[in-house]
Amino acid sequence: MLIETLDTARDLGRLKEILGVMVRHGFGDTVRRLGLADRLERAGQALNWTHAADLARVEPPVQVRLALEELGPAFVKFGQILAGRADLFGPEWIAEFEKLHSQVPAVPIDALRPQLREDLGAEPEAVFAWFDTTPLAAASIAQVHRARLQDGSEVIVKIRRPGIADTIQADLRLLQRLAALAEAELPALKPYRPQQLVREFARSLRRELDLAGECRQAERIATNMAALPHIVIPRVHWAYTRERINVQDFIDGTPGGALAALTPEAGFDRTVLAQRGAQAVLQMIVKDGVFHADPHPGNVFYLPGNRIAFIDFGMVGRLSQRRRDELLQLLLGLVEHQPQAVADVLLDWTGDAQGLNLGQLETEIEAFVDQYHGVPLAQLSLGQMLADVTAILREHHLGLPSDLALLIKAFISLEGMGRNLDPDFHMASEALPLLKQVVRERYEPKVLAGRAWSTLRRALATVEQLPDDIGRLLRNARRGHLQVGIELAHLKRVGDQIDRSANRLAMALVIAALIIGSSIVMTVKGGPTLFGLPAFGFLGFFGAVVCGLWLVRAIWRSSHHRDDD
Repeated sequence: MLIETLDTARDLGRLKEILGVMVRHGFGDTVRRLGLADRLERAGQALNWTHAADLARVEPPVQVRLALEELGPAFVKFGQILAGRADLFGPEWIAEFEKLHSQVPAVPIDALRPQLREDLGAEPEAVFAWFDTTPLAAASIAQVHRARLQDGSEVIVKIRRPGIADTIQADLRLLQRLAALAEAELPALKPYRPQQLVREFARSLRRELDLAGECRQAERIATNMAALPHIVIPRVHWAYTRERINVQDFIDGTPGGALAALTPEAGFDRTVLAQRGAQAVLQMIVKDGVFHADPHPGNVFYLPGNRIAFIDFGMVGRLSQRRRDELLQLLLGLVEHQPQAVADVLLDWTGDAQGLNLGQLETEIEAFVDQYHGVPLAQLSLGQMLADVTAILREHHLGLPSDLALLIKAFISLEGMGRNLDPDFHMASEALPLLKQVVRERYEPKVLAGRAWSTLRRALATVEQLPDDIGRLLRNARRGHLQVGIELAHLKRVGDQIDRSANRLAMALVIAALIIGSSIVMTVKGGPTLFGLPAFGFLGFFGAVVCGLWLVRAIWRSSHHRDDD
């Protein structure tokens, strides 16, 4: 049970705070159905139901967003992750999740100094030639200050908030347990895969807490982008970089949202910027398999010479070679109007689902792709096509793997940025030549030979191990050690119900025995009396009444909880 397994009293207090926010934002019924309110009360933590209906008239997506904002950094980040799951949530939910911002008041420099001294070895003013104590930007996990190195290099210093790691770890523990409870007790949430979502979020957030890891990701992408001189990734200064602090070159350019400043007079060609941005992103995704997963305008700067700089690599997506091959097949199927290819890839991605009407899904996907047959390439919106495909999956309660959901979100965002730069920009036109080039490279004789040799080695290794595996299996079978794992959902809950029923049955037998025994004693003359009746008979009847009342109360409470569920 969630309450019984909490690690500390602090976790219990935080759980009460979370449930209180849920109640205040209109989710009191969910709290009751999960049985958390009663368990908290038994643990000495009563909820306040006074304002339970304050937001009853607000739409559920708005209620959820407001609750996430009130719950703090970890929950805001969780909502931002959900904004990329268009395969699970409808447009109204995505629109609300996208409103979540992690802008928070900056931490005063005096509160940061102990941590800075520990990480830098001295006061920042002694380490840097100049250090701006006023932050350039502040978010829920870290804040950024400008500085200048002793060699004159302009840099930014990103500093993790003191104590934020412990706060987030505690919230993640509670989120994981709440997700498990919700998935077990609320069948309507199963299509949203609460436990899987929280696991993916926890991995992403823990990576984001490691500021040195962010720099390693930036350097990897910088190496991959070396062939594109018009793409700029800030240089990392490792001498000052740690888990809680990183130092990178300061990018002095035009922010991605300041489109009005990108004029020919200022030396910018917006058409060239859109094309170069598309080339960079397509190379990250299709060729390299490592891409910037949060490419909103705040993380993009435009530099003189029509160069583009990407910053903030706290959230990076990765695609295996197999995923890239599947993605290649999907994009080519969309661009070249091959509905069966698209359907095959999507069914591989989503896997088998209980109750799935496979024929209907294939028909809908084929009809969707076929509607673009004959449409000129320049008129295709690849991002919109991907968004429509995820909507079809959502209608069938199918979710994409997390890496692909992140990819599609990034793809849609980048195509939108490209169209903002150049209304005539078409991602499909930019993508097709690169996709065909990658296909040609995948089927070059040298590459085919390498793949065949790798496959042959794995097959030979499997064949070599097969006799040992079969021998081990047979030995275990002869010794009676062969085990078969069967997982039954809610088995513990069924066991608990049987245990309670057995206890009540035993109590009923005791009551019956008391009544029968006391009746016999009442007929025996002599012995001590109580209120003019044989004492032992009277006490037996009294005990039977008390036990009967306890049994009636237990049955009533059990029925009451089932009605609430």
